[in-house]
This record gives sequence, structure tokens and C-alpha cells, in this order.
Amino acid sequence: MGYRELVEWLFSLRRLGSKPRLKRISHLLSELGDPHRAFKAIHVTGTSGKGSTTAMAASILHAAGYRVGMYTSPHLSSFTERIVVDGQPIGVGDIVRLIESLRPIAEGMASKPDLGHPTFFELSTAMAFKYFEERGVDYAVVEVGMGGRLDATNVIEAEVAVITNVSLEHTKYLGDTIIEIAREKAGIIKPGSTLITAVEQPEVLELLEGICHDRDAEMYVVDRDIRYRRLRHSLEGQWFNLQGLMGSYRELFIPLLGGHQLRNASCAVGAVEALSLHGAEVPPEAVREGLGKARWPGRLEVVQRKPLTILDCAKDPKAMENLAAVLREDFSYDRLIAVVSISRDKDIPRMIRALASVASHFIITRHGVMGRAEEPEAIAVEVERCSKPYEIVEDVRSAVRRALEMAGGDDLILVTGSVFTVGEARCLWFRPPN
Repeated sequence: MGYRELVEWLFSLRRLGSKPRLKRISHLLSELGDPHRAFKAIHVTGTSGKGSTTAMAASILHAAGYRVGMYTSPHLSSFTERIVVDGQPIGVGDIVRLIESLRPIAEGMASKPDLGHPTFFELSTAMAFKYFEERGVDYAVVEVGMGGRLDATNVIEAEVAVITNVSLEHTKYLGDTIIEIAREKAGIIKPGSTLITAVEQPEVLELLEGICHDRDAEMYVVDRDIRYRRLRHSLEGQWFNLQGLMGSYRELFIPLLGGHQLRNASCAVGAVEALSLHGAEVPPEAVREGLGKARWPGRLEVVQRKPLTILDCAKDPKAMENLAAVLREDFSYDRLIAVVSISRDKDIPRMIRALASVASHFIITRHGVMGRAEEPEAIAVEVERCSKPYEIVEDVRSAVRRALEMAGGDDLILVTGSVFTVGEARCLWFRPPN
């Protein structure tokens, strides 16, 4: 079978849904020789910002001379984006080889009632860890898929854990309160490790402090132990000073927009500095170089200047509120035309209210992931409640083209609501790698 057929088989396993437990992934990895034990790791979770934090931490470690694996999800345009070594996505040939080696193992597990067939995410995680072992990575920076405690990635014994922030998400699996969700995320904190967090809620910080105490883990908090100050910003990025765990950094630059990215950068620097408590060497110049070279597409990404067109993967209320705040504070424009499609399992009313605070006109569309996208008419109901004009265009690319047609030179077009929405729109400017 070829690449496309094998990846389609892998994606077909999404029908199995999410089954949080570690027994299947542990068995799968044992059949591969436990590749996750071949490298050290930083493990990153959080309601939002975990992907950006992962990308910046991996870039710093690479600048320090280490061979670095990076595992993130979901992808924007190509499955290969999920598994990266030293900034280079896994090749199509390696994907084919790894799926072909995993498929018979998975099918054998399906016949065992105590195991069952591995899920899409479990197989993807096993592929990543096996590839990292093969490539001889020194460190992997691994993004949690969902939650933490029972996430398939939590088989790794990470020396450093990062919890970017915590708000209500995936309540069906993680719990109905902030504390319950925070406890699930705190499951990635291993005994004797170090936690870096940008959590702000006092009750969550108190919970994390108690868990770290019980696990003999050190805990460092952004705005308390790690401090930053933004100096200036432009469409190219932003400059800031940072007081880290190991020293001060002046005039750091990241090519990522939005004040929230400075909190993510602070988590990334703190995480890499914390590795020095576990034997790593990361010179200050690697921090500067790594941040300057970090890339994380689809997050306040400027893809066109006239009219100014921005792609952002905000997919929950907190991320949308952050996005709206950045647009108000850091950008100037006549009208904001929002192209939006949101997955049906999200808090759509809150997301639309946040977006309506800055949007002048909505173009509501439907991303192409079958069974996941909310009906445009249902989103339109929430837009009407905010008294905003809108129109419906059935597919994402046509919706973006419609926005470009109607926008004036001083307007801003924003494409948002889902990683899937942004991934489809981005193909209008960038050819997918595979």
C-alpha cells in the first residue's frame, strides 16, 4: 500500500474515538522495544499555548546543539507535521514503513479483549517515539494530546513538565471543574521532576504545589519565578526582556504575535533552563537563537498584507478571548471580516461572543473533517444573537476567496475557529508538504 492509503487507514481509526488509558500504548511500545526509554523529554500540556511552547522549547534545544524530536497534534496541512526531528518533518517513506510495521501489531491487539485495537492517537504516538529512537534524538519535546494523566504520551518519564494554563475543556473526559481538569493535567508531573507553569488561578496553583510536594518535584511559576516585559512589536514579531531561572535575557525576539505568546515563551525558556537541573547544558545564546528561529504556523500568522490577512487556530473560548484582545490592542484596521468554522464539540456561543467583540462581518463556513464541523446555520444563530451581519459560504477556501473579494485595502481578514479551518485556508498560500 502507498502513503495515502496507509494514512487513510490510520485516520479511519478515529471512529474508535478517544479511549484514555495507558495499557494499550504501553503494550504497543513494548512490542517495538520500548523506544520511549531511549531519550529524555519535556512534556507539555495546557488548555492553550502548548503547541507554541513545544515549538519554542524544541527550537532552543536544537540551537544548543542537541538532536531534538518534537511531537505535536493536530497538524495543519500534512500528517508529517506531527513528527519532527531537528526542524524537519518525518518523510513519507518513514511514515509508510512505520505504519506497515505497526499495523499487524495493532490487529493482533484487536483480538485481545483486555487490550483492543489501538486508537489513531496511540498509533501516531508509537510511530513518533519509534522514529525518535531511530534518529537518535537526545531530547523530545512532547505535546499532550488531551489532559495528561491518561494521555498516550504519558508513558514517557519526562524530567520537565509544563502546564501552560488551565480552563474548561474536554469535560466529557477530564472533569466538570477547573480543579478536576488541572488534576488530570498534573498527571504528567513525575517524581523528582520539575514543573514550569503559567497557570494564574490561585486554587489551581495551590493544587499543583501540593502535587509537586507529594512527588518531590520542583515548581516554578511565570510571573513569580520567571518574569517578562514586552518592549515592542510589529507584524514581524515581538521583542521582550526575560528574567529566567538561570539568568536575565535582554532584547529577546520571537517571530510570533500576541502578548500571550510571551507567556508561552517564558514557559519554554523556563523548561529548557530547568533541564540544567537534570544535567543539560543550554547556553544563553541558544535561548536567543532558538526563540528567534521558532516557527508555529497558523497562530496569528500573517499570510498577506493587502488586505491584511491573518490565520489563527483559536478553538476554545479562552483562546478566542485572547485573540480578540490581541486584535484590539496590537492591530489597526477599518473592518474585521471573520471567516469562521468551529467544531461541534466546542463552546460555540462563548467563542462567537468573543469574536463578535471585534468582528464587523462574519463569513460562516464548514471545515472538511467529516462529522466534526458544526453546521453553519447553527453558528449563524449565535452570530445573530450578537447582532452582527453574516453570510454563509459552504467550504473554507471559497469563504476565504469571498472575504478577499469584499475586503478593502485597510480591512483585516481573520480566518479562525479550528485548526482544521486554518489548515484548509492555509493551502491557498502554502503548498502542503505531502
